Amino acid sequence: MKGSDVIIKDVSKSFGDFRVLNSINLTIHKGEFFSLLGPSGCGKTTLLRIIAGFESPDFGAVMFDDRDVLSDPPNRRQSNTVFQNYALFPHLTVYENVAFPLRIKKLPKESVEPKVEEYLKLVQLEGHAQKKPSQLSGGQKQRVAIARALINEPRVLLLDEPLSALDAKLRQHMLIELDQIHDKIGVTFIYVTHDQAEALSVSDRIAVMNSGDVLQVGTPYEIYESPSTDFVARFIGETNLFDGVAASVTKLDKPDKNGDIEYMAELDIPALGKVKVTTIDAVEVGQTVSFTVRPEKIVISTEKPPSKREDINLFQGVVDEPIYSGFQTKFYVKVMNPSESAASTASSLIRVIKQHSKYSDEGPDIEWKDSVYLSWSAADGYIVEVKK
Repeated sequence: MKGSDVIIKDVSKSFGDFRVLNSINLTIHKGEFFSLLGPSGCGKTTLLRIIAGFESPDFGAVMFDDRDVLSDPPNRRQSNTVFQNYALFPHLTVYENVAFPLRIKKLPKESVEPKVEEYLKLVQLEGHAQKKPSQLSGGQKQRVAIARALINEPRVLLLDEPLSALDAKLRQHMLIELDQIHDKIGVTFIYVTHDQAEALSVSDRIAVMNSGDVLQVGTPYEIYESPSTDFVARFIGETNLFDGVAASVTKLDKPDKNGDIEYMAELDIPALGKVKVTTIDAVEVGQTVSFTVRPEKIVISTEKPPSKREDINLFQGVVDEPIYSGFQTKFYVKVMNPSESAASTASSLIRVIKQHSKYSDEGPDIEWKDSVYLSWSAADGYIVEVKK
């Protein structure tokens, strides 16, 4: 690997009375595509600027491999930054923009030319070398910025929302290209974004941030399937999230696939009823917990499922709103708590996503106001937090 490990130790930063970062600790591995993900104002760009050397922390250390680089200016850190607004020189050609870092080093022409050609080829801009930035599309400008950042062969490439100025389709295309470039050159990428779909699709690992704190670090699978807090569950994808009380907890005979001891908990959720969920955390009876189940994990049907498995959750409801979007339909289903009295109007709205492989000639088989059954396995739900 050509990259460096980046180790962030107890980094804190305030602007006046406003605390932006709260004692951040992260280890980013050599050659990793690592994303800092969170909403605007969560501190992710400030952390990136501290790694780059454009900001200094109030406390803490930033290590590249085994060396603290905080005392080094940005040009001495073996890192380069790709900005959201490209930061290209408008009066220079594509060739000269990419060559600029080498010109600063005063490298001879015979060394500059093959290097620039190599990196223009890497970003697929060989035929645009003599154009000015004003003659390029947004995606092409971003490729020039990436080539210019990489030509110095940094060990760490920092990317600050590099695709946010592009339209949705171009952003997806550039994201794939960025991932391919990372695979080819093998340096450490640290990518800042507020777009969870971007982070999930390209990252080796993700740090989810909010209000100056790192809430969870993990692979895209871990972040999506096993969120550690209510915030992470809500921020990453769509989910159904409820508070409930543990009514019973039973230790299961067999450990899960990772060898962890598993428990079957039955939760009492107001306006929904009894919900079964498996967990590796020893939840105590009477504790209030947050429970989540992703919309795509729920099976929706107009007929009652035949399964008699004890770990299946089954509810009845009425389709309150179907939203068709081509490859899928999202249903908002109003579910009544079966344990409530008939006079009660308490209900809960559950989101369900059904993927389309095909539709019959008559169109969708579930429509507005249809009575439906919702079911999901206890293993497909997740206890996010145990409330204090």
